[in-house]
Amino acid sequence: MDSKFESSVKVIPYNLEAVYRNLSDLRNLEKVRDRVPEDKINDFSFDRDWVSLNVSPVGDMRLEIIDRDEPKCIKFEAAQSPVPFNMWIQLLPIDENSCKMRITLKAQLNPFIKGMVSGPLQDGLEKVADALTQIHYT
Repeated sequence: MDSKFESSVKVIPYNLEAVYRNLSDLRNLEKVRDRVPEDKINDFSFDRDWVSLNVSPVGDMRLEIIDRDEPKCIKFEAAQSPVPFNMWIQLLPIDENSCKMRITLKAQLNPFIKGMVSGPLQDGLEKVADALTQIHYT
């Protein structure tokens, strides 16, 4: 059964095109490497189209960009994960110097698992969205 989780809408004080350009190339994760909690995430590696990491206690995960709709949406798919899921980052301009962002995650969760992971998943999605607002998109 598909379950959908959405972050709240965040404002990023940077131009839409600059934000899209940075988020659509995962090599830019280098900018946030120092913010990755080492007690929760290990083996953090990435290239232009994928990111791979070991998340405690979940295990090994790999996300790949499967679609880029410039400059408004980047779609990801779990290539390796205990639970199949897709995620997308939506961007909308506010003005020439700022934009809005929302992250949506759709996962295949049975009702039992959903009850256990809904809270932590929603919280994690908010933390990722908050972290993305802290990047310098230059």
